[in-house]
Amino acid sequence: MVAACPFPAPRGTPIRIHRMAEALGRRGHEVHIVTYHFGGAVAAAPSLHVHRIAGPASYTDTSPGPSFVKFAVLDPRLTRKLCAVLGSQAFDVLHAHHYEGLLCALLARRRRAPPLVFDAHTLLESELPSYGPRMGRVLTGIGRVLDRRLPRRADHVIAVSDELRAHFERLGVPAGRVSVISNGVEAEHFHGEATRAPRDVVAFAGNLAPYQRIDLLLRAFTRVVQAEPAARLRLLTDGDFTPLRALARELGILSRVEVMAVSYAELPRQLRAAAVLVNPRTECSGVPQKLLNYMASATPVVSFAGSAKMLVHEVCGLVVEDADIPALATAIIRVIRDPELGARLGRRARALVTEQYSWDQTAARVERVYTRLIRGESCAAAAVTQELE
Repeated sequence: MVAACPFPAPRGTPIRIHRMAEALGRRGHEVHIVTYHFGGAVAAAPSLHVHRIAGPASYTDTSPGPSFVKFAVLDPRLTRKLCAVLGSQAFDVLHAHHYEGLLCALLARRRRAPPLVFDAHTLLESELPSYGPRMGRVLTGIGRVLDRRLPRRADHVIAVSDELRAHFERLGVPAGRVSVISNGVEAEHFHGEATRAPRDVVAFAGNLAPYQRIDLLLRAFTRVVQAEPAARLRLLTDGDFTPLRALARELGILSRVEVMAVSYAELPRQLRAAAVLVNPRTECSGVPQKLLNYMASATPVVSFAGSAKMLVHEVCGLVVEDADIPALATAIIRVIRDPELGARLGRRARALVTEQYSWDQTAARVERVYTRLIRGESCAAAAVTQELE
């Protein structure tokens, strides 16, 4: 597996790579992960091998998105490391995650390289502009070109959502070379009894990158405070809140915002301590890992439609139109004021992810892709989907 990111790390792409690798190991496979030089500790396991690039030791930025250091220093070193690992022994499959991983894998492939799987978590056309709003049109164009050209060079594409699958097929990737395999969740980790803490906490968990649209959440929370003066907004993140502090001060809610860095072990308790969990992202062609974590905690979720892939409105969450700030605030207030509604939505959400979105189920689906590629068979879209055989 090629992981062009810190590994492991408490955010979407590194989590998908880590949990998928562990689950494949439990199924009897030996997994080698080629990654950056830094990240958290990896539990010792005979099936999991981590190969890291050399430094630079001074670079430890875990935030997502492109940067000069990644493209000019880290990714070239990752490509060289991958070449060395590929030359050290024979592998059955080369599995590249996200576009940087795919690019490194394409550059490192040898003449007799194993089949290449591209694990697509999002589209660059929609993601890149969020990292440089002033160059939105340029970055959108660059993303569109890369979306069209790079994925088709892989032997198979794993898309995390039906939306992504359809997009790749429109861009010319044959249907038989695209499978939909969503993220999983460690449901047991997030299970537990709801805390008895005051139920006036509105919470968000995740990084504070621009695509998360925390600005919309802050504006919606202003309306929540007007209706529920005791409400507090708790951001569970190790991200830098400084760029958003001025907006919170301007809106008059800075004193009502709490920023807390929490460990993965502590995250479930903090999620359960909230009255409602909010997912304010408006565009997401993939599946936000935070949404699965939210649902597994059995705490009610309010989300914009653009990133609410698994939520069914009024069944296992409340879903509102993208960027509709009044609607987001109204949904949050509704859950705060109706604990029975929140409990019902939370129970149904937990049941859904527990039954259908375990990492072992994800690994089983990935394994079937591997098997067909190794055998030289066509991975018909109907044969490798979210449904277990």
